[in-house]
Amino acid sequence: MGNHEVTTSQMLLKEDGSLREPGWSKRLVQQYERSMIKAPKFRIKEWDYYLVLNEDFAGAFTLSDDGYIGLQSVSLLNFKEGWEHTETILNPFPMGKFKLPNTSKEGDIIYKDKRLHMAFQIRNGKRRIRCYFKNFYQGKTFSCDIWLEQPDMDTMVIATPFKEKKTAFYYNQKINCMPASGKMKFDGKTYTFSKETDFGTLDWGRGVWTYDNCWYWGSGNTRIDGVLFGFNIGYGFGDTSAATENMLLYNGKAHKLDEVTFHIPEDSYLKPWKFTSNDGRFEMDFQPVLDRAARTSALIIESDQHQVFGKMSGKAVLDDGREIIVKDMMCFAEKVHNRY
Repeated sequence: MGNHEVTTSQMLLKEDGSLREPGWSKRLVQQYERSMIKAPKFRIKEWDYYLVLNEDFAGAFTLSDDGYIGLQSVSLLNFKEGWEHTETILNPFPMGKFKLPNTSKEGDIIYKDKRLHMAFQIRNGKRRIRCYFKNFYQGKTFSCDIWLEQPDMDTMVIATPFKEKKTAFYYNQKINCMPASGKMKFDGKTYTFSKETDFGTLDWGRGVWTYDNCWYWGSGNTRIDGVLFGFNIGYGFGDTSAATENMLLYNGKAHKLDEVTFHIPEDSYLKPWKFTSNDGRFEMDFQPVLDRAARTSALIIESDQHQVFGKMSGKAVLDDGREIIVKDMMCFAEKVHNRY
């Protein structure tokens, strides 16, 4: 498996709509420009997904324009009580009209309909997530106002082509280790995030996919002896021969991993998992707590998701050989099969 790092600031796509330089980087050094895509508008997928997580609860927020469908979604997860609820609003054929920014560094995304008002905003090195969702669950409203601090630090960026189609690509950034503060409110209860212990992750994606994809993704953040530590692992999506998205983040710096394998029990997502790596730098046990399972099937759209939250324990090895010992780190790992 290659691990080609892209360091040149350049346009992401060539004139023919193919990727200029597949590989990984620590920042958005390649510039995505929607107008340079050489595929039909209904095939373009753009989204921003935030997960804000601690040991007891989490919120997940998606604003997306997936070509022939828009998918706006909010999840509230309560690990202590063992439940979650996800509410999704689908919009027919947005095809770019939501005007998602070409970069994760600036630009606001604001969505509003009769039930949901949600905004992702960037202000002075911080990210703000605001949401008001009427009749979110059992007739009750969900609301939140969350701030994520984004210090100057490395991130995981990957530009992935697809073997089957030259104009298909996936440009993705994962921003880990963002200290979270603010509140979520639902059903008379307030869920408060504390920036000492709680973190947000951004999954920023832009691209043109092939129709049928199955992928694995895992992510987590914590402080170990006071130092920010996070990881991003995943595979299964597109042609990753140039680079994988596996990375450790320690004290703001990226430590690139090669291949990581998810060992998921065949008979139950809630039995213990294992993670192994071909370079021995990510060896973990995972004890699931809650499976956010979702199945969608509507004509040409089919999705089968298992986003499993739980506690990770084991060891991660930095570039210089130093071992980071992880104990009961709250995180998630997922397997998703999409056809759309």
